[in-house]
This record gives sequence, C-alpha cells and structure tokens, in this order.
Amino acid sequence: MPGLQHVVTIAAPPERVWEVVADVERWPERIPTVDEVERLDAGPLAVGSRTRLRQPRLPEAVWTVTELTDGRSYTWESKSRGVTVVAAHLVEPHPEGSRLTLSLTVSGAMAGLGWLMTRKMTQQYVETEAASIKKAAEGS
Repeated sequence: MPGLQHVVTIAAPPERVWEVVADVERWPERIPTVDEVERLDAGPLAVGSRTRLRQPRLPEAVWTVTELTDGRSYTWESKSRGVTVVAAHLVEPHPEGSRLTLSLTVSGAMAGLGWLMTRKMTQQYVETEAASIKKAAEGS
C-alpha cells in the first residue's frame, strides 16, 4: 500500500499542537496547501465527523473521521473512484515540546496509478502542513 510519513518536533506543549491540528476550519488561513474547508457537521471533531477540503491541484474531497483519541490523534479517510486515502495526525509529548507525526496511505484499484501521479506533490503538501502547524503552534 503506497504511503508516506513525516515527523516534526514542535516547541509547544501537546495541548497547543492538538488545538492547531484539530481546528481544521482554520487550516486555510494557516496552511497554504488548503484553499477551503467546510465542516459538514457541528461540534468538535469526533468519529463520524465529515469535512470537505479543497486543495490546489487536487479534486475536492470529503474526509470522514474514523478514529479519534481526543488531545492525541485522529485518522480520517476520503474515498473517490477506485482510491481510498487515509490520513493520520498524531501528537505526542517530546522533551522539546511535542512530536507531530503525519501519515498517509493510499489503497484501492486505482491507488498505484494515482500515487504515481501525485506522490511528489503529496509529499510536499504533507511537509508544508507539518511546517505550518509547527509555525502556528509555536506562535511565530
């Protein structure tokens, strides 16, 4: 199953990093690889929550939270023709503050071809997302 993982250390407590990671509605102002976010239900993220994301050079996607440990991690997935993308966000304590791990896997009949066409861009987007979360959490 194609995928990637990116880890960054953040000089902020896990609670602050979690606030930034879980506040998906503010991603467009914080993360340049996210153009628009629309929560499709009310309240904080929870299992079953759905969010529509628009990103440059990618089709609009609806992401559904499949796992959540409040204050620590959530995983959500998006399905389209022949491809399921699963993205995980994990915040852990670290001696320097926090460690953020972002991971993404792609599966389905069209996953191999889709991954071949988008792997480099996806890697850049995940790295940009991590750097943007770090900047927002550190307050700079």
